[in-house]
Amino acid sequence: MRTAAPLVLVLLLVAGLSGCRDEPSEPTRIRIATGSPTAVYHAFGQSLAALLNREVQGVRAEVVVTAASAQNVRLVGAGEAELGFTQADVLPLREPEHPSVLAVARVYDDLLHLVTRAGGPIRTLGDLRGQRVSVGADGSGTEITATRLLAVAQLGGDRVRQEHLGLDESVAALWEGRIDAFFFSGGLPVRGVAELARRTSLRIVDLGDWTEPLRRAYGQVYVTRDVPRSVYRADPVSTVANPNYLIVRADLPAALVREVTRLLMDRRQELAAAHPAAGRMSPRSAIVTTPLPLHPGAAQWYRAAKP
Repeated sequence: MRTAAPLVLVLLLVAGLSGCRDEPSEPTRIRIATGSPTAVYHAFGQSLAALLNREVQGVRAEVVVTAASAQNVRLVGAGEAELGFTQADVLPLREPEHPSVLAVARVYDDLLHLVTRAGGPIRTLGDLRGQRVSVGADGSGTEITATRLLAVAQLGGDRVRQEHLGLDESVAALWEGRIDAFFFSGGLPVRGVAELARRTSLRIVDLGDWTEPLRRAYGQVYVTRDVPRSVYRADPVSTVANPNYLIVRADLPAALVREVTRLLMDRRQELAAAHPAAGRMSPRSAIVTTPLPLHPGAAQWYRAAKP
């Protein structure tokens, strides 16, 4: 009994010490709302998630497949995602008074694609009258931009036989002849469109003349951008584009958002390996996120970096 007593005491002390140790805390979950698996947001988001998991201790980042911009804004605003990508024209025209969503960066420009078969009758926007056209998935930025474009071109209502398909569904439907054309808004190149161009000859319809009518009707976010021949092996065109942003929950800690911003800017070349659009970011252009203000953590990083 005398020899057993010290052993019992030691065991009790060890048990007590182990009970006093801090339990490992749960990692901070970062859900990144993206878009279709073959679109730019998804590729960009996957690369960003890999960076966060590798370089930020205590974070578990994952990508969420969505209908893209409009749904992403709703998810981040509702606290169902921490980060997301959105086109600027999905956002309100004025800075919200009490925003639940803030900006991390302007990342690149989304170009509106109007895609059809090269041998088909659709050569201009007006040729869509009476045709079967996908205007993008419900809740997507494509749907918003395409619907606005059809409205200013007086092709709204039943003048065009509209379908609401995501990118992958649109590609399949055009290939199978179930639609005559589709809209999609994304950074160059859009992988789903590029893959279709390898299977059949495509025409990307020129929409450059419609930038100014859209700006007059819906605000100044729209610009004109070129789609070179080399992107889809199709005739070069100009089209409507608008910037897109990486957005964040307003209540995320400033230190965490500062780290996200640092990785976004410092690892541009790695992100560009996932998609070339990521390589076009710069601190100087990233801070222009009207109408959303920057998150305090992002603003801290940009001030220190002096873009």
